[in-house]
Amino acid sequence: MSEHRMSKKRRYIAWATAGAAVVAGAGIAAQTSMAATTWPAQKTYTGRAFDTCAAPSLNAMKAWHGGLYGAAAVYIGGKNRGCSQPNLTASWVKSVSTVGWKLIPLYVGAQPSCQTGSSPEKLTASTAASLGTTDGADAVAKAAALGMKAGSPIYLDMESYDITNTACNNAVLTYVRAFDKELHAKTYRTGYYGFSSSSAKAIAQATDRTDLPGNLWYALWDKQNTTTTDWPFAATQWTNHSRAHQYLVNSKETRGGYTITVDRDAWDAPVAITG
Repeated sequence: MSEHRMSKKRRYIAWATAGAAVVAGAGIAAQTSMAATTWPAQKTYTGRAFDTCAAPSLNAMKAWHGGLYGAAAVYIGGKNRGCSQPNLTASWVKSVSTVGWKLIPLYVGAQPSCQTGSSPEKLTASTAASLGTTDGADAVAKAAALGMKAGSPIYLDMESYDITNTACNNAVLTYVRAFDKELHAKTYRTGYYGFSSSSAKAIAQATDRTDLPGNLWYALWDKQNTTTTDWPFAATQWTNHSRAHQYLVNSKETRGGYTITVDRDAWDAPVAITG
């Protein structure tokens, strides 16, 4: 995710300081507020995925289909989203889904106050809960407008930050819980993108598991296409189709005459319901 949420320079500063589709009901163990609602069946993809800053053109997606990847992450919204998305429309979502692509909605929400660099939206202890609720509602609205239906996951992007800063870390957890609670209330599944050494680690190690993400997408750039052999957290966490691994970044690839710089992901987790 080189320049997808923030500039390449800012991201490196932040870092320094800190298959087939199946239908299943997995990945909801941590989503404690889901039990009272009848949920649509989860749509899970297992295989390679890619993410890139701006959604590629429909022609590029057609040219790339049937190759290495079967799913693509798209940045559906958030004030900290780093790229404009001229191609990302409801029509595009319908068209690429018809081609056979599975889509992974990613929302770039508020970032921690203790994070290096500036962001258009930052959370503090006093604003974390309200921002989480507001951003959660906005994420659902953005997903729905694109034709990503109830039961779809939305992955909240949290960049690297100093998790040893207790006050800052607690504010992040408050924000994430509020965001997730809002998604649950609107019948969307919760996911989270973060770094194995910081932002994802904070979620994995949180003592209170209430309203934490049901699916974890961890950044660990070891070039290993797996969600198991290098899994950095407890073996009992996020089992049964609830994990994704960003294992390689800034890979410039050409397929069918279209060149795109992507990040590679090993995927075994929910994807959007678009049919």
